[in-house]
Amino acid sequence: MNGRPSRKDLVVLTADKNIEFAVRALVSSRLAALAIRQVSFDVFPHPERDPGCRLRAHDFLRASLRTYEHALVIFDRHGCGSEHRERAAIESEVEAHLAGSGWGDRATTVVLDPELEAWVWGDAAQVEAHLGWDGAPNGLRPWLEQNGLWNTGDPKPHDPKEAVERVLYRARKPRSSALYRRLAEAVSFSNCSDAAFHKFSLTLKTWFER
Repeated sequence: MNGRPSRKDLVVLTADKNIEFAVRALVSSRLAALAIRQVSFDVFPHPERDPGCRLRAHDFLRASLRTYEHALVIFDRHGCGSEHRERAAIESEVEAHLAGSGWGDRATTVVLDPELEAWVWGDAAQVEAHLGWDGAPNGLRPWLEQNGLWNTGDPKPHDPKEAVERVLYRARKPRSSALYRRLAEAVSFSNCSDAAFHKFSLTLKTWFER
């Protein structure tokens, strides 16, 4: 033994508890779907939310350089203070700061475009069940289309967060971080076309493939 403490596999910095709960569920309970091994990890929400992740993730994670093998930063493009820029450009900027602070190629950033809710709309049946949809005539998607929240032919609502909130309001169900944990545990990834989710899953598979 060399007396050095063992590193955990992964530290994740998120913008809020909704993302935190979703990531915890994905990394701990969706191993087969993500094609990854069991991972030792911790998740921390940044106190300054999306702008804090964009501007100061490297400062927050500097103390974790020697205690974790990899770092992942996840936040929303909407609300980060740089909404006019493309998702990939924001990610590259944050990753450059992380690399310069000592993480090198061991850290990656995923910017949710526009927000976390974009990930859940690929599995309509699970979304209906967990959002408390009451099975009204014609189903959830037609109702969203009729209310201008989902354009016909699109793979998901054009404003995923507003769509979630409108359905919850109609169902008289409170919005909570636990809801995002349950969705992350249940939804199918097979129909998810979201580029940020694909980067998230590919990153984990590259680092922790089974």
